[in-house]
Amino acid sequence: MTGEKDLAVLLQNMELVLNTGEYVFGAVENLSEIPDIEKVLFFFREAEAVTIVLRKEVADEWSITYSYIASWITLNIHSSLEAVGLTAAFANALKHENISCNVVAAYFHDHIFIAKEDAEKAMKTLNALKTA
Repeated sequence: MTGEKDLAVLLQNMELVLNTGEYVFGAVENLSEIPDIEKVLFFFREAEAVTIVLRKEVADEWSITYSYIASWITLNIHSSLEAVGLTAAFANALKHENISCNVVAAYFHDHIFIAKEDAEKAMKTLNALKTA
């Protein structure tokens, strides 16, 4: 199953989902340090360590150090990994509102992590892209 590539279609038809909860980015030396991999939203192996993203309460329980508490927005439209311009469109819109975003492009959807205090403003800003 391939995703949508047309930017206009993606922007007009994306459904934004503000997932519940608080999420954090942390780091561990290796995956064996993680008590329950099922509680990790995603991980990425970097040269320095393994970056993990998980619910704040799980990070607190596991004593994972973090400095950024985020909200998680899912763009519910199956975007192709080859789509051009989608990340730029929402990143630029958020930039104009002075909202930082951390993006994860997964197989089916794009996911945006933004500072918790910016969640509602980000949702309004991203929803405006649908009518632009």
